[in-house]
Amino acid sequence: MSFLKAEWRNLILINYEVKPEILKKHVPFGTELDIHEGKCYLSLVGFLFLNTKVLGIKIPYHINFEEVNLRFYVKRLENNEWKRGVVFIKEIVPKKLISFVANTVYKENYQSLPMKHLFKENKSNRFIQYQWKTKNKWNGISVDCSLETSLIEKDSDTEFITEHYWGYARINEHKTNEYEVTHPRWKKYEVQSSKIDVDFKLSYGKEFEFLNTTPYSSIMIAEGSEITVEGKKSIKKND
Repeated sequence: MSFLKAEWRNLILINYEVKPEILKKHVPFGTELDIHEGKCYLSLVGFLFLNTKVLGIKIPYHINFEEVNLRFYVKRLENNEWKRGVVFIKEIVPKKLISFVANTVYKENYQSLPMKHLFKENKSNRFIQYQWKTKNKWNGISVDCSLETSLIEKDSDTEFITEHYWGYARINEHKTNEYEVTHPRWKKYEVQSSKIDVDFKLSYGKEFEFLNTTPYSSIMIAEGSEITVEGKKSIKKND
């Protein structure tokens, strides 16, 4: 049985090109940075969890909720094949129980904060917004995008950002947790306009304050789908 089943919907993915040295200390044991066409990316991602089940059970008041995370991309060579995955700097959700379970079971870095979202549609476009409150400041990301979806082009930047199917969490210098995330290939919406109002220092620490003045490289909107998160396994130095 999958550890978690849910839907991830209306994903906003804001991507920053950064120097690899910035992320090296966060790279889990057994993995290496996944570089795309010579570029190292750090992404701010907001989306909606829907119909969430943990071990097949819907937990009251924890079924539909927002998440915003800051993540980067790694790969792991196993049996002569590359596993492409993500590592989370921090994942923000509105429910304390979600943070407790994720931090305890998967050793991720979740934080619970007040959050809200807004979806609106008219005849020409769709508006998507995610917000979270750190101390007394509301941070937010929002986009206007097309109503219709289109296929994500093969070998595109969007494919690279969205097609990662493993999660890695650094336990220490010699141990990493690995888990599989399954979902079909996603479709995308065309971005028409966007707004980013985020205090990265306040949300993610001084180490990432530079993102306050760094222009993003790209912004993408994925439709999303049903997903599963499978049980974890540990990668250890002597494996």
